[in-house]
Amino acid sequence: MTTITSQTWLYALGSVIVVSFISLVGVATLSLSRNLLNRILLFLVSFAVGSLLGGAFIHILPEAFASDLNPLAVSASVLAGIILFFILEKFFRWRHCHLETTDDHVHPVVPMNIFGDAMHNFIDGILIGVSYAVSIPLGMATTVAVLLHEIPQEIGDFGILIHGGLTVKKALLFNFASALTSVIGVVLALIIGTSMEGIVLYFLPMTAGGFIYIAGSDLIPELHHNTDLKVSILQLMALLGGIAVMFGLAFVF
Repeated sequence: MTTITSQTWLYALGSVIVVSFISLVGVATLSLSRNLLNRILLFLVSFAVGSLLGGAFIHILPEAFASDLNPLAVSASVLAGIILFFILEKFFRWRHCHLETTDDHVHPVVPMNIFGDAMHNFIDGILIGVSYAVSIPLGMATTVAVLLHEIPQEIGDFGILIHGGLTVKKALLFNFASALTSVIGVVLALIIGTSMEGIVLYFLPMTAGGFIYIAGSDLIPELHHNTDLKVSILQLMALLGGIAVMFGLAFVF
């Protein structure tokens, strides 16, 4: 059996609780104009892209290829992760989006957004739990990647809920409640890691596939909406900054 220590549980649960409280960041954006908020969000999304790609290629995949898994099994698991996230988006209408609802950018109704956000946070919890089941340093690196893409995600979700007619108090309450599903995800991942020998090793490259899918399918297309040269250069710098953070964490952890 895979051994999950009390320290692993402590770190994993502490990480998802911190990530859950990020859902309250939306209230800090109330005083910002929509144009300023959208500019900030695009740079945060760029940084998140870098952190997700860096987390996948610098931390998770090297760990997976160094494990007992056959390299072909690692590659197949990465593809399985990409396909799984495609299915979630295609059939459950869940996606990582960071822009407010406008005439040109329409979101599902508020209940659907809350459901999608709850699913997204549940899966984030699983990704964090799987990483901690392998090692605490890998769990920390994955948490940072999740945290960095969670900030623009929660700001966008908060704006969607307010635009959909909820009061500030209700928007924060629903956002926080949906964020707590990450705790369920991490508990489930650690229980599976304890009871099923070797299963975590397959989930690890699937996590990398999920990160690659989120970055490539959901986030990067949002960055292409603004083609201004100066903005594009700043977005590239932010993206590289996210990768640099992941490189730095490789030496810290």
